[in-house]
Amino acid sequence: MSEWLITLRKHRNYCLAERQRGFETNNSNSDEPVMYQYGAFSDLGTRIEYGSYCPLTCPIVKHGVMSAELTKNSKKHGLTWGHAADIQSKRTTELRSESEWYSRVNSDVLQGNLAKLDIAYNGFFQHKRGFPAFRKASNFKSFQFKPGQGKLTVNRSSNKKRCYSHVYFPGLGDMRYFDSRAIPIDADIRTVTVIKEADGWYMSVLLNLPESLPDVSDIETISSAVGIDVGINKLISLTDGSFVENPKFATNKKTRRQLRIRQRRVNRKVKGSKNRKKAGIIVAKLHKKIADKRNDHQWFAANKVVGTAAAIVQEDLNIKAMKSRCKPKRQKGRFMANGQSAKRGLNRSISDVSWGGLFSKIAWLALKAGKPVLSINPKFTSQECSACHNVSKTNRDGEKFICENCGHIDHADTQASRTILRRANLKFVTKDVKKLPADCGKVTLVRHDSASNGKQDQGKNRTSKVIPEKRILFEQLSLQLFN
Repeated sequence: MSEWLITLRKHRNYCLAERQRGFETNNSNSDEPVMYQYGAFSDLGTRIEYGSYCPLTCPIVKHGVMSAELTKNSKKHGLTWGHAADIQSKRTTELRSESEWYSRVNSDVLQGNLAKLDIAYNGFFQHKRGFPAFRKASNFKSFQFKPGQGKLTVNRSSNKKRCYSHVYFPGLGDMRYFDSRAIPIDADIRTVTVIKEADGWYMSVLLNLPESLPDVSDIETISSAVGIDVGINKLISLTDGSFVENPKFATNKKTRRQLRIRQRRVNRKVKGSKNRKKAGIIVAKLHKKIADKRNDHQWFAANKVVGTAAAIVQEDLNIKAMKSRCKPKRQKGRFMANGQSAKRGLNRSISDVSWGGLFSKIAWLALKAGKPVLSINPKFTSQECSACHNVSKTNRDGEKFICENCGHIDHADTQASRTILRRANLKFVTKDVKKLPADCGKVTLVRHDSASNGKQDQGKNRTSKVIPEKRILFEQLSLQLFN
């Protein structure tokens, strides 16, 4: 599997380099034939006839679709292929008979590797995404089998604590995996992605479950809702006064000391040596352990939130902007202190708490339970009094909240969660919205299904039934592989 990763990474970078050359040579010289202006494919015959051109130059035009004129000229000169993916797919098939390394990799895995590159390259033109980057060994860790290729057989051992089953992959053979999560018998196994992690190999199995997702409750008919306020000292604060603690898996004193010592050991090793590589693996395993703990705690927190009420109201946080660097201060040609050194610790804590991952888990569990998730503007939620709705900076002092207008005293995070719930403007919540800042009444219904692709549908006040009635339930399982 490690050899497969190396071959697939080189194959992807090789194909991307061809596409980049083809794109850079588009419309280079007007006196050239049309097919070379667009970087069209040229076989050996046309290479001799028209000059010294690369035998495999990728025909890339904007949006990844060739014009009718270019396709017509390609056929006129005897060219059989007209699209970059077709040309490189054919060449990939030839490489399997020419190279021993390519012949070892399953053909569908190779073609799927090329299909992913095609999606990324077309996304650059069609959806204004970033240009595909050349992959290094550190950020190319997975490959995928098509539906029906990964065959799982459940063979439970007598030891109930450790249940091992077997999976067969074409080209790799049979291997064991730890059956940490039971796979339903009537589930349809779709794609299987093999992933290399710091502590071993895992497979991510996509299951198509026979039952469908329940209909999301209408916002007009819900009888209860919970507002949540996320933070660093307290991971989640709920309107009922309860909290979910933040263990600070990566930023507590013990873990930071471990990371500092182990990273120092890496820096003291000679670059390129085996000892440096071994020390780097130890650091990576520690990061993986931290991520696993954080992921497990977030699922616990998300289950608690979703099981509290019939609807969830949360803040629409711009986490990327919260982690942005401070603007530089320059006086008389010299850069002055701008507070970035102190903000670095805050950014580290925000990354450790991972609010984005927590919101995704809440949205997914709520979707499976048929509960709506509302997102509101977070402006001044921590400074507003839930009793008299007075907004002032002086109301809050750390985790203490004392209203300067009415004298109301409460926990600051609990106050914020109640303000978040009230701003959703639901029927059973008070509709007194006096002294609210502008645009605080806008509510977004969070969607987390295949139709929305993670996007949100925005609307004013209340939104209902924006999710399709018939939806298929897909479940993603991560299982550890063993030799």
